[in-house]
Amino acid sequence: MKLVECVPNFSEGRDQTQIDHIASAIRAIENVILLDVDPGKDANRTVVTFIGSPEGVLEAAFQAIAEAAEVIDMTTQSGEHARLGATDVCPFVPVSDVTMEECVQLAKTLGVRVASELNIPVYLYEEAATTPSRQNLADVRSGEYEGLEDKLKDPKWKPDYGDAKFNAKSGATVIGARPFLIAYNLNLNTKDVGIAKEIAGLIRESGRMVRDADGSKKREPGLLKACKAVGWYMEDFGCAQISMNLTDFNVTPPHIVYDTCSQLAEERGTCVTGSELVGLIPLEAMRQAGIHYLKKQDKTIGVPEAKLIQTAVQSLGLDDLSPFDPSIKIIEYWICPEAPLAQMSLNKFADELSTNSPAPGGGSVAALCGALSSALSSMVAALSYPKQADAKTREAMEAIGVKAQQLKAEFLLDVDRDTDAFNRFMAAMRMKKKTEDEKQLRAEAMESALQEAVRVPLSVLERCVTAAELAFEMVQKGNKSSVSDAAVGVLCARTAAEGAYLNVMINLKDIKTESFRKENEKKAKALKKKVNDLVDCAMRDVEGILGEKK
Repeated sequence: MKLVECVPNFSEGRDQTQIDHIASAIRAIENVILLDVDPGKDANRTVVTFIGSPEGVLEAAFQAIAEAAEVIDMTTQSGEHARLGATDVCPFVPVSDVTMEECVQLAKTLGVRVASELNIPVYLYEEAATTPSRQNLADVRSGEYEGLEDKLKDPKWKPDYGDAKFNAKSGATVIGARPFLIAYNLNLNTKDVGIAKEIAGLIRESGRMVRDADGSKKREPGLLKACKAVGWYMEDFGCAQISMNLTDFNVTPPHIVYDTCSQLAEERGTCVTGSELVGLIPLEAMRQAGIHYLKKQDKTIGVPEAKLIQTAVQSLGLDDLSPFDPSIKIIEYWICPEAPLAQMSLNKFADELSTNSPAPGGGSVAALCGALSSALSSMVAALSYPKQADAKTREAMEAIGVKAQQLKAEFLLDVDRDTDAFNRFMAAMRMKKKTEDEKQLRAEAMESALQEAVRVPLSVLERCVTAAELAFEMVQKGNKSSVSDAAVGVLCARTAAEGAYLNVMINLKDIKTESFRKENEKKAKALKKKVNDLVDCAMRDVEGILGEKK
């Protein structure tokens, strides 16, 4: 799922009506979720955070900037915070399955539209900057709104988009792309704020001032890149805390910060008791932490995602000050598509399946069989992992477990995808068909829905090849006492493949597009044969291992 975060800052933090207008403009856009609206009265500034698809976030950002240009008048605005315009800054942040380059393109696309449609000069900053001198927001913002009219006269500060013409009401807007920022705090078992400040100085990228042997001062770089840190005392909890902004978790993730500070604290006779996350965190950062600590425990990382998250929460002490709820604190869990069937208990799923409702049906069950096959392969890999003395074999078992877990997750999504595809076809069937235009629209919708109803089980069939390969490998290389489990995984892969194949074929027969029908029929037959060949070979090996054949 492609996810982009946007964190625009608006030069209004006191007038709630104006703030609400801007927030409403964002809420009105599909595929976007407004996560936070944080006004500051003294700063007279509101920081808004929303997330969604790249297209949705791009549109929401424009509509918010347009609304801010309508309701905020910079000629009468004042506040403590530095600012350049009604919308001061608007960064795009890659979260999931989106590259920084894609976010840079979003910034440029937005910049063109803001300049041309709203007549607001636009500067690009951070990763989107056109020159090194414009990378730093503080440099671009220098002179602030009050100095903008003169600044625009300087050729060196010609806007990246729009005319070098002063817009008195809206000022200028700075648009860019940057990595995700994690606000992360570590708690110490001491009230001595001096220790917290000392550790903060040691770890932050900017470092601290120290004296040479001759007494002269110099700056000593910190231990961690992409880390800003200060030490302070928390009155409410009665302990010192190291408060940080991690400006790129791919450079310095929370678990590295935690381990580094734990060591530094221990050297000073204190310890880190836990940590606190302010705001949200990307799923990948939590997954990395879970993997890191499982490896430290010499345990396989081929485990369910929930186990990785649980390990991260426990190891980082994220529930030290208050309960940590992954469904609230992890970005992707906020907006992940619902999977009502996959989240059911076995009893409820079987009951739902047993009614006269046509969905869920065989397609969802086929996907479930694929998930069960992958789960068994992961299980055998996990059971084989600690039994192997050879490091390369352990590494191979772990790799199989990781791959099987990823495959299992996809199959579980397919359980609901199949039912969704069927429901889409039924919705097309119910469309009006009185006029010729209505009949044409209905026919097109039905054809499109049928093609989707083919693509879903076909993707399941494709995954079944991988599931069969993994199960076969577990038969050959896994713990021999678990060969029956691996064999059941092999058979589940066959059932999933056969079921998915039948669902492809039953939907293909009504497809009107001949090229689509022929191409996918050929592909489905080839995939089914590949799975069956793998299963036949695997089961011969199973019979040999169990001594059924001499």
